[in-house]
Amino acid sequence: MVEKVLLGPIASGSGAEDALSAIQDILKRHGVSYDFRALRQSLPEDLSCYGMVIALGGDGTILHAARAAAPWGVPVLGINYGKKGFIADLERGELEEISLALEGKGRIEDRMMLDACIMRSGRIVHKDFALNELVIGGVARAINVEALGDGQTIMSFSGDGIVAATPTGSTAYSMSAGGPIVEPDAECIVITPICAHMLTAKSFILASKRTVTIRLGDLEGKRAYFSADGCDPVALSGRDEIVIRRSALSTKMIRVKEENFYRKVSRKLGEI
Repeated sequence: MVEKVLLGPIASGSGAEDALSAIQDILKRHGVSYDFRALRQSLPEDLSCYGMVIALGGDGTILHAARAAAPWGVPVLGINYGKKGFIADLERGELEEISLALEGKGRIEDRMMLDACIMRSGRIVHKDFALNELVIGGVARAINVEALGDGQTIMSFSGDGIVAATPTGSTAYSMSAGGPIVEPDAECIVITPICAHMLTAKSFILASKRTVTIRLGDLEGKRAYFSADGCDPVALSGRDEIVIRRSALSTKMIRVKEENFYRKVSRKLGEI
């Protein structure tokens, strides 16, 4: 039985605010205490006192919650108040299903994450981690990119950039760039070029044990950036290397519905 919940982040302007009182009533009915955070508010640095995080919004909002919860091993229940909502388990008309999660009747899915560090002249200048994807991209102009797996060249091309995605993130930017859809409980790293100026530059699915290195060429006055899960971009320099590995962290997602992944993909992509 969950004793304390972090309620939020809650996206604004999506109708999620209207659901707040209903969720609070459910929590009170179960004798569960809670703290509340709106999306514009920062989440606590230490989440160890919570048994669950309930996040309302689109995938971006739920990713924000997942990044905060993962270091503490706190499970996240996502409720879709966005558009696609691949990560969410519940839809806006299913709030009463929260009771099942509070009573411990749901299941926990461990989703693999990725760590990344930006290497510049042999030094680490930035570290981050992601549940969905890591993006290395050019700003308005093509950049030269080389991707390596365990030190061996996978592809080298000029284009808009490259995405390193987890199975969870395979239905997001990676898919939009032409990458494959991967079951979320698979363990792999998906490397997908973005608008490559080369017909042979295609997606690769690598074993999760691989170390992936993305090397930038000389930028020659161009700009490039790195972003983890859509967070604020970090400026890159020519010849930077972004080293990507499977993270020791994982995101624990609460599931109370029994909808299978294939049907969910079809429904969210508009085929059913």
